[in-house]
Amino acid sequence: MRHFMARIADFIRESDKILLFLCIFTSFYGCTAVFSATHYMENYRPVIVQLMCAVMGIVAALMISAFDYAKIIKHWYIAAALGLIPVILTFFIGFAPEGTDDKAWLDLGITTFQPSELLKICFIVTFSAHLSRIKPNINKLKNLIPVCLHGAFPVLLIHFQGDDGTALVFAVMVVFMLWAAGLSWKYFLAAFGAILAASPIIYFFVMNEDQRARITSLFDANPDTSGVLYQQWRGMTALANGGFLGQGFLKGDLTQNGIVPYGYNDFIFVSIGEEFGFLGCLAVVLLLSAICFRCIRIAKLCSKDSGKLICVGMFSILFAQMVINIGMCVSILPVIGITLPFFSAGGTSLLCLYLGIGLVLNVYMHRNSRTIYLRDDGK
Repeated sequence: MRHFMARIADFIRESDKILLFLCIFTSFYGCTAVFSATHYMENYRPVIVQLMCAVMGIVAALMISAFDYAKIIKHWYIAAALGLIPVILTFFIGFAPEGTDDKAWLDLGITTFQPSELLKICFIVTFSAHLSRIKPNINKLKNLIPVCLHGAFPVLLIHFQGDDGTALVFAVMVVFMLWAAGLSWKYFLAAFGAILAASPIIYFFVMNEDQRARITSLFDANPDTSGVLYQQWRGMTALANGGFLGQGFLKGDLTQNGIVPYGYNDFIFVSIGEEFGFLGCLAVVLLLSAICFRCIRIAKLCSKDSGKLICVGMFSILFAQMVINIGMCVSILPVIGITLPFFSAGGTSLLCLYLGIGLVLNVYMHRNSRTIYLRDDGK
């Protein structure tokens, strides 16, 4: 018993309590926002699911952090299967929830599950394993071509699934992790040039009419707010209503009347802005930025390349989704269905985020050979 309690004490001492506290507090803020944004519906299922997944996520993160991430990296093929099989199933038995055209979910009966969220975390493991193995020679073409194919696979898979927003997040993950692995800037410059040259083809032949309209409407001097810009127009109106301090909890005019579409999901930043004002939005940005900063801090503390890459991968998910989602809400970027981490309603998203946070906590606890969980004698 004494040995067991000593292990628990060591576990608590060695864990990154700052990151864990930031995530728990952010989740609590997110649950409060979801409750407010769904209060008008008199349906408490979204906030109950959010709370349950937050609790399960925290427990899962702590459990994952207790293992040596080196063993997880060593068995990367298990993560690959765990991430890919559910996504592939969506092509055959995929389910599209109300309000979306993408069959990117699996209907589990009592709830739905979005496999692409799990694939993000599994991809961090597999890509980190691949990059850490070839890192000293990453700029050699014989190594670079396979790793680029590895990175392109989930991007294309999710694109063909129909979820281009999530495909974009995967692309950002690939870029950040390649950069962290030491890929030469010349390759990035060449890739940027290729994308720029291909952009007309992508715009006219890959994007559909609705996607093109979402982009062009942002630059229209007299936009049609009853069309593709309706959601963003309502969102900007709600943000303007909030002012500096907001209209108050459960008192947002547009939020409490359900006028902002998806005000509890993709546009929860808008609901927060109307009820908690500029200060509430600032708190969201600061909390998410602090979590991102902590991921990078842990990456710098880690002595192993695979651990650094895991942290950078998790940072890239949080950073990309935060920037894209807030950009959507303030009409700087087109609406592409990206959720705000820890805030948007969605059990799958929140639970998988905590799985990723568990990996980062794991890296922190095993950041050097002095960590107690790395002792060979098991004491």
